[in-house]
Amino acid sequence: MSSTRDHEHDHAHGHSHGLVDPSITRSRAGVRAVAIALAILAATTVAQGVVFVASGSVALLADLIHNGGDALTAVPLGIAFLLRSGRAERLAGLAVVAAIFVSACVAGIEAVHRLIDPQPPDHLAALAAAGAIGFAGNWLAGIVRARAGRRLDSPALVADGAHARADAYVSLGVVASAAVVALGLDLADPLIGLGISLLILRITWHSWQTVRA
Repeated sequence: MSSTRDHEHDHAHGHSHGLVDPSITRSRAGVRAVAIALAILAATTVAQGVVFVASGSVALLADLIHNGGDALTAVPLGIAFLLRSGRAERLAGLAVVAAIFVSACVAGIEAVHRLIDPQPPDHLAALAAAGAIGFAGNWLAGIVRARAGRRLDSPALVADGAHARADAYVSLGVVASAAVVALGLDLADPLIGLGISLLILRITWHSWQTVRA
């Protein structure tokens, strides 16, 4: 009888037979996915930052700000997984949406400023390379987040993954900016930067719908 009671007691506490609590396993997997994505995007942001200092491209600045903000969304998501709280995950999802929105506004304001006071970017080959780096970094981070989100049934992580993969295509706008400016169309850079800002706003809306659902 004592053995039976002990067995039932173990089941009641969710760690019988030496198994790890599923919520702990999920927490660790979520934190690992967020940390990997953070490392990828942090490296991408640093590389783009170096090129921005040399080129002064507003299109690259828009992408740089957004990638930096996207990397920082790992913080609330990581905390949510550590807390093993569904409510914290939902709040983290809202923080992700807010970060995307703010980055769109900052990039858009800078693009308008450059339209009023044009400053053609320099080092166009490096600028194109920075756009390619942004594409690769976002695509990899998006795959890591989306796969983990589906596996862990986390809408916040799925939304963040979809957002990162969409950002990969936004980064191609930086490559386009370098190509068009090379043809002599200097205003193309702030115009493309403004277009990137509008795309980020669209991503904000879709991410909000995913998190809300």
